[in-house]
Amino acid sequence: MKRIEIGLLPRILLAIALGVGCGFFFPEALTRVFLTFNALFGNFLNFIIPLLIIGLVVPGIADLGNSAGRLLLITAALSYGFTLFSGFFTYGACTLLYPWLLEGDSLSRMEESASVVEPYFTVDMPPLLGVMSALIFSFVLGIGISRLSGSVLKGLFDEFRKVIVLVIERVIIPLLPLYIFGIFLSMTVSGQVAGVLEVFVKLIALIFVLTLVLLLVQFSTAGAVAHRNPLRLLRTMLAAYVTALGTQSSAATIPVTLDRTLRCGVRPSVAGFVVPLCATIHLSGSTMKIVACALAIITLGGLPVDAAAFCGFILMLGITMVAAPGVPGGAIMAAAGLLQSMLGFDEVAVGLMIALYIAMDSFGTATNVTGDGAIAVIVDRIAE
Repeated sequence: MKRIEIGLLPRILLAIALGVGCGFFFPEALTRVFLTFNALFGNFLNFIIPLLIIGLVVPGIADLGNSAGRLLLITAALSYGFTLFSGFFTYGACTLLYPWLLEGDSLSRMEESASVVEPYFTVDMPPLLGVMSALIFSFVLGIGISRLSGSVLKGLFDEFRKVIVLVIERVIIPLLPLYIFGIFLSMTVSGQVAGVLEVFVKLIALIFVLTLVLLLVQFSTAGAVAHRNPLRLLRTMLAAYVTALGTQSSAATIPVTLDRTLRCGVRPSVAGFVVPLCATIHLSGSTMKIVACALAIITLGGLPVDAAAFCGFILMLGITMVAAPGVPGGAIMAAAGLLQSMLGFDEVAVGLMIALYIAMDSFGTATNVTGDGAIAVIVDRIAE
């Protein structure tokens, strides 16, 4: 009998619905069981995040250095540039729109969402090193390894990356729905869930509109550089957009993205290099979702928005996105350390970020892969 696979997004949505529904009738003893799991899983996330950063960022930077060349530098610069534009554009738009869009909406401090009912017990899992220390260590080591030929360390960290990806795919991602269930169960018990769900709907609508604006900017830039009709280019790439809505994976969409990029007139040699590379390093759509959701949680929590800290967060996020693994939810897991170290998010806030992010995962991935076509058109023109 063929096994039926349920995607991560349906599981997350089901977990949210069940968490809200069960919160109205679960007895306190059963609720505390799920809160105990959440406490343990949250502590495990705190422990694994520095290791996740090292395991993803070190080989990611080393890989870029090993294949350094003019085409790579142009592609990486364009990808990072569009990612930064996405982050700062989203920050500016949300700063202007949130006072109107979220007027009347507020959340108690995230730490209070589990304060009505306490877990039975918790186990402290201190991380081996701090998040910022892990980031600095990863950047230094990654750059250093990229300068060495035949480095034993390169092979070691490639294997370590495989271990980390396995932990994400086999442990974290499968348990996320249960963690999200516990968060929404807790918020229902504490009376906060109605406001949270209303905010979810508003944010999804806003981010969908912002992704369309981002794509128009990317293809207008590509059209101006290549002297092509930007709307025609964008229309040609729509098949990749629709495919990514279903796959939720930039890597799985590569065949369609490559085909549509060739139809945009990009030379096969350029398209064959740029499209697979951008599937890894170009995540402007994912950056947009993370920035918008993070700013929403800060705003709803009644916390002050530090513009300088948020700008630094966006700059670091653009670099960290290069290391995001190609699995559903991979980008938000790679960014979790920055959310904690630079924006002060706790486990519950990170859990809400994950739920928000995955609820919009299709839009972000579709924006990423469609924008890959615009980058390929620009690179093709510059490399002539």
